[in-house]
Amino acid sequence: MDWTLLHPKLVHLPVALAVIMPLLTGGLLLAWWRGWLPKRAWLIGVLFQAALVGSGVAAMQTGEIDEDVVERVVADKYIDAHEDAAEVFVWAAAGVLLLSLGAAVVKPRPLSLGLAGATVAGALIVLGLGFQVGQSGGALVYEHGAPNAFIDGARARDTPPRLGDAR
Repeated sequence: MDWTLLHPKLVHLPVALAVIMPLLTGGLLLAWWRGWLPKRAWLIGVLFQAALVGSGVAAMQTGEIDEDVVERVVADKYIDAHEDAAEVFVWAAAGVLLLSLGAAVVKPRPLSLGLAGATVAGALIVLGLGFQVGQSGGALVYEHGAPNAFIDGARARDTPPRLGDAR
C-alpha cells in the first residue's frame, strides 16, 4: 500500500474530535453531576478522547511519511512549525485522556467530578491547539504549495487520460 497521501485523509478525524470533545465532556459532566446519568456514562468521553489521541498519533505518523516528499517544495521552517504544533496537540490530548481516566476511576465523588471538570477545561485547550495545527497545515497546502510535491512526471504518467486528451 502506498502510504503517501494518507495524511490528508486522516487529519480531519482528530480535528473533528477536538471540536466535539468540549461539548461531549461538558454534557456528560453536567448529566453525571445532576444525576441524570451514572458515573459509568463518563466512559463515553474517555473512549472518544482515546480515539482523538489514537487518530492524532496516526495523523502524525502519516505526516512523517509525507514530510520527505513535501520538503522538496516547502521550506523546513513551515513543516517544522506544523509538526511541532501537531506534537503539542497530541501530547495535550494524551494528558486530557489521563485526566478523563482519572475521573472514571477515582472513588470520591468530589475528586472525580473535579477531574472531570479539568478534563472539560483541557478539552477546550486541545481545541485551541487543534486550531493551530489546522492553521499551519492549511498554510502548508494553500500558501506554500505542499500538494505540488506530489505532482511529478511519474504520477502524471500513471494518471489515465481524460476524454479529449491527446496522448
